[in-house]
Parts: sequence; C-alpha cells; structure tokens
Amino acid sequence: MNIRRCAAALAAVAVIGIPGPAFAAGSSPSPTGPATLPAGLYGDTDPKYDGVWRQSLALLAQHTAGVRPAARAVDWLTGQQCADGAFAAFRADPARACDAKVMVDTNSTAAAVQALAALGGHDAATGKAVAWLKSAQNKDGGWGYTPGGPSDTNSTSVVVGALAATGEKPAAVLKDGKSPYDALLGLALPCSGDGAGAFAYQPDKKGELAANADATAAGVVAALGQGLAATGASKGGAARCSGSGKPTAAQAAANGAAYLAHQVAKNGYLTSVLPGATAQPDYGNTADTVVALAAQGGTAQAKKPLQWLEQHSEAWAKQSGPAAWAQLVLAAHATGTDPRDFGGLDLVKALNATGPAPRSTDAPTPGEAAGTSAKSGGGHALWWTGGILLLVVVAVGVMLGGRRKRGQQP
Repeated sequence: MNIRRCAAALAAVAVIGIPGPAFAAGSSPSPTGPATLPAGLYGDTDPKYDGVWRQSLALLAQHTAGVRPAARAVDWLTGQQCADGAFAAFRADPARACDAKVMVDTNSTAAAVQALAALGGHDAATGKAVAWLKSAQNKDGGWGYTPGGPSDTNSTSVVVGALAATGEKPAAVLKDGKSPYDALLGLALPCSGDGAGAFAYQPDKKGELAANADATAAGVVAALGQGLAATGASKGGAARCSGSGKPTAAQAAANGAAYLAHQVAKNGYLTSVLPGATAQPDYGNTADTVVALAAQGGTAQAKKPLQWLEQHSEAWAKQSGPAAWAQLVLAAHATGTDPRDFGGLDLVKALNATGPAPRSTDAPTPGEAAGTSAKSGGGHALWWTGGILLLVVVAVGVMLGGRRKRGQQP
C-alpha cells in the first residue's frame, strides 16, 4: 500500500495488504510514548502509527452500513485533533497540547474529516481540519504526507476526498493557480510504455514516473471527485486507456481504471512482494482496486476482484483488524454488495466486534443513501513494520492496504 496505510501494515506484518496508506495507515507517529489502549479505540494493536487512520475507516465504513457507532468511539477520534485542526497518527495524551514535536500529517487529518463529515454534527472540527489542509497545500496544487513534503498521489487523493466530503469543490481549492487535479494529472502516466494509464506515487530521483497500483486506485477515485467511501458509477464507463497529451481528470480516471483492470484480469487480485519472498496476494490494494473500478466503471467492472475478495479475504481481515474489515465494507458499499453477506461473511458484525458496541446496527433500508451525499462524505472512497520491522514496514507499506486509511481509516 502506500502512504495512506502505513500503519495498519504494522498491525498485520504477517499478512500482505493492509493500510493504506504507502505507509499504510497514512499516519506518522506522535512522540508521546507507549500508550494504553483507550476504551473507545477500534482494534487491539498499538495505535502509534495508525490510530486515527483505522478509527476513521471503521467509523466511515459503519456509517455506510447504517451503523451508529458508540459515542466514545467518535469522541476518541475528535479528541485526537490538535488546536490548529490537524491530526497526528496517534496522541497518547490528547489532553496535552500539540507542539512542534507532534507529527501531524495530511493523511490522518483527511481521513478523520471524511469520517466526521459522514457522521454529521462536527462542522467545527472538520472546518478547522480543512483550513489546516488548505494551509498545507503545495504550489503544484497537491499535498505531501507531511506539510512541506513533496506532493504524492495518495496524500493528494485522500485530501480531495476530505474536501468533497465537506462540500468543497476540489477544483476550486487553488495554490498559486494550481488545483489538486493539476497535481494528480502531473503524476499520471501516458497511454504508452510500461504502466500505461497508471498513476505514480511520486516521481523518482530522475523525475521519472513509475506505475503504482495503490496510488492508481487512490488517483482514480480522487480524479472522479470522490473519497474513501466512494460509490459505484450508475452507468458503466469504459476502462480504456486513450488520448494523448495531458488528459482530463475524467480521462485519467478511465486510464487508471484500465491499468487496474489489466492487473487483476488474470487472477482477480493484485500481488506484492517482500524482499526475499515470493509474491503474495495484496488484499488491501485489491479492495481499493474494487472501489476504484466500481467508481469509474460500475459494479460489472469490479466483479472479478470483488468475487476473489468474497472468497479469500476472511483470514486476512481477521488477522489485520478493523482497517481491513472497513476496507472490505467500503468495497461492498462501492459495488452495492450486502456487507452483511459478503461471500457468506457478515463484515459489519466483524467490524463492530473490534471496538465498542455501536448505538445501533440497523441496516439501511432499500434505496436509502447511507453516506452517499457529498455532505455526508459518501462522495469519495500501511507501509510497514519496525526495527527490522521498520524496514519491513517501509517495504510492506508500499505493497499493502487507514486514509487510509479506513478506520484508519482504518
């Protein structure tokens, strides 16, 4: 995965694919030391790298399924916000004011915005967070993982989702005349050569772009103006890479979807490889791919990887925790699949069991748009693991799947 899921990967080192962000849960650690797990937090692993990401993904996924989360779960997330509006990956002592040592980041902040906007009643918190995100926008129109860092597709995409969730028009959020879409299109590969149509995470040291599946899934959704809880297209769009020169955002989304569709055409899933190991299924990025394909081309386009997830993802999700369950719920949401019968598995029940009991678990009635309005956040859908784990974390984050990213996101 990549920056969006840096942390979740840490919680699931043995299994490939959890957040999201590149660094899987999309979050940087806050220097507050070891933490006792709070009662309102989802998951039972150390939240140092992905607490806000996985909490955001969990709350957002529950919302799409018609679940009203426990008040203490929501309070935990709002309590993580710094006075300036930003969020760090995790703060063990939220009563202590944020200072320069607290490593706030765009991924955690944008994921929290999407979750809180969907739940409603948090306009003050989301307004401050969006103001902070705007202050961290780069001159190319995009965002890096941390303020001042070079723009990357994943961070820019999760921020686009936050803007859309709060009713902003991402194309109108400018820095030096550049919008987030200018940054994304600058990271899109042409329809020729290796990785045709994909998005790169960032240019390499030589300024060259290389296809990145995690970045592509994020870029497709953002180019469509959606976020983590993206909804499927009502009319299927062709997943063809076409056009020359700089594409429009819609064409870049179609090109990226074509790349992803090609990647999953043979087996139905993406793969990732740790150093010295053989390729393994990448469950998290495959779930993100389902969301991206559905958002661009409708449920039919996402059918093959969706069916693969329904048959094979249970063990991964059980080991990986709330961000993984949330990613699967969001994949079901994007494709119109019942998350309470996902290949015979009740994803909602499994997700709910990783945190405090929700206030209600009623499924949305037919036709009810649970979290699909721009205002509610329905408009828009982990690197690795330390010591030696730190190297693996960096390795796994680039390959795996908090935004998010989910529930953190995840």
